[in-house]
Amino acid sequence: MRARGTASIVASPVLVGAVTTLIVIVSVFLAYNANKGLPFVPTYDLSAQIPSGSNLVEGNEIRIGGFRVGVVDKIGTTTKIVSGVPKSVAVIHMKIDKKAAPLPVDTGVLVRQRSALGLKYVQLTPGVAQKKFNPGDTIPLKQSTLPVEFDDLLNTFDAKTRKNSRLALDGFGDAFAGRGASINEALAGLNPFFRFLTPVMRNLADPRTQLNEFFKQIGAASAQVAPVARVQAQQFIDQATTFAAIVRCPTCLQATIEKSPPTEDVSIRSFRVQQPFLADFTDLSKRLQPAVRVLPTALPLLNRALAVGTPVVRSSTTLNNETAKVFNSLDDLVQNPNTLLALRDARDSISVLRPFANYVAPYQTVCNYGNYFFTGLAGDVGFTTANGSAQAALQKDDSMSSQDNKLGDFGSRQADVPSNVNPQGAMYPSPTGGASTSPWEKLQAPAYPVAIDAQGNADCEMGQYGYSTGPNNGPVTRGNFDPTYRPRAVPNAQNNFNGVQDFDANFAGGSHTSSANNLPGLRGPTFTGVKHLKDVP
Repeated sequence: MRARGTASIVASPVLVGAVTTLIVIVSVFLAYNANKGLPFVPTYDLSAQIPSGSNLVEGNEIRIGGFRVGVVDKIGTTTKIVSGVPKSVAVIHMKIDKKAAPLPVDTGVLVRQRSALGLKYVQLTPGVAQKKFNPGDTIPLKQSTLPVEFDDLLNTFDAKTRKNSRLALDGFGDAFAGRGASINEALAGLNPFFRFLTPVMRNLADPRTQLNEFFKQIGAASAQVAPVARVQAQQFIDQATTFAAIVRCPTCLQATIEKSPPTEDVSIRSFRVQQPFLADFTDLSKRLQPAVRVLPTALPLLNRALAVGTPVVRSSTTLNNETAKVFNSLDDLVQNPNTLLALRDARDSISVLRPFANYVAPYQTVCNYGNYFFTGLAGDVGFTTANGSAQAALQKDDSMSSQDNKLGDFGSRQADVPSNVNPQGAMYPSPTGGASTSPWEKLQAPAYPVAIDAQGNADCEMGQYGYSTGPNNGPVTRGNFDPTYRPRAVPNAQNNFNGVQDFDANFAGGSHTSSANNLPGLRGPTFTGVKHLKDVP
C-alpha cells in the first residue's frame, strides 16, 4: 500500500507542479518581505520622533551596538512645538526583535550613514532608566539627535576648494605612479639610517635630556629676541663691516690679540675692586624696581611738575634775597631792648584778655556771629534820605498803627499781643470797624543771646529762627508796670466787641514777648556745621 501511494504522488505531474509552484511562491514572498521582517515572527514595535527622515526609507536596519535588531516598518510625519514654533518632524515605526525588548524610556535615537552613497540605518542607544517602553510607545523628539549629513560636510567646501582637493589627489596619485623601484631603493637606504638614528632618538627620549624644556626655552628665547629682531639684523650687518675691516688689516688683528692678555689681566684686577660696587649696585637696582614700575605713570606728572617748577625755581632767587632782608629785620628786632618789654606787655595783655576771649570765642568759632554782623552792616548804614544818609534801623516807623503801646511809643508797657490772640499773622483790629491795616506788634529783644550751653553744645540763637510766639522772658516784678492802667474792651478781627480785652496791668508786656537771653532748647549750629565747642579746629 505504501509503495503504491508513493509512486502515485511522483507519477502525478499536476501534483508535482502544484507543490513546486507553492514552494516558489512562498520563497518569493519570504524574499520580498525579508526587509520588513519574517512573517509570523513576534516583534517588539516602537515608534520614534526624529528631526528629519531625509534619505531614510522603509526597510532600513535598526541597530543596537552595531548589531541588527530590527527594521524600519513605516515612515510618517507629525508636527511638534519646538522652542515655541510649530515644526514638522518625521515619525518612524520600528519592528524590533523580541530579544532586544524591552528598552529603557531614556533610549536615544540617531540616524547614521551606512555608506558614502547615502544608505542609512537607525541606531538605538539604550539608557539606564528602570522604567521601560511598552509595545506601541513612541520615543520623544528630545531623545533624538540630528546627525551631520555627508552632503552637508561636502557643502562646507566651496567650488574652489573642492577643485583644489581633486587636483591634490591627482598630484599625489601621479607622484607615486610608476615609482615602485625608487620607493624600494629609498626603503633600503633608510635601513642603515634608522640603525644610527635609534641611539640618537633613545638619548633624546631619555627624561634626563629634558628635551621638552629645550623647546620651551627656545620658544622663550625667541619671544625675547623677537622685539629686537631688526636690531639683531643690523648687528649682523655691522659685524660684516667689522669682519671686512679685519680682513683688510690682518696685522692689526694680530696686534690686538697680542695686547689682549695684558688687558685682561688689568681687567681682572679692576673687577676685584669693582665687585663691592657691583654688589651694592645690584642691591640698589632691586630696591629701585618698584619705583621703576611706577615711572610710566609718574613721569608725565613729574614732567609737568618740572615744567611748572622751573620758572618758580628761577624766581626763587628773588624770594631768597627778600627773605634774607626779612631775617635781617627780625635780627634787628630781636637785638632791640624794647622788644623784650613789648613781649612782656603782650603777655600781660593776653592774661587780661583771656577770660574775655574765652567768653567771646564760641560766638565766632561756633556760631560765626562776627560774619553775620558785618554782612548786614553795609546795608544798615547805607540808607539815604532826602536830608542825607541815616542808619536804616532808625528809619522804621509804625505811626500808621493804632495799637496801644506799640514799638514806636515810649509808654510804660512793652509792645505785646493779648494772650488769647495768636501773634503769628494776627492783624490789629481797626477802631473804626473797617479792614485791619497793620499787624499786631510785640517786643522781640533778647539783649545777649547765647552761643553754647553749659556742656559746650551749639545753641546759636541769632539768625537761626524767626520770631518766636513767646512768652520767653526773664523774671518780672509788679514794679515794671503802670499800676493805674485799667483794661478796656477792643474789637476783635471780626469787628465785634465779644470779650477780647486789652492787657491786664499784672501781665502787661508779657503775653508773647521775648526778652530772655537764652530761649528754651538748643538751636544747634549755623551753616558752619560746628556742633560742639570741642569740634572747633
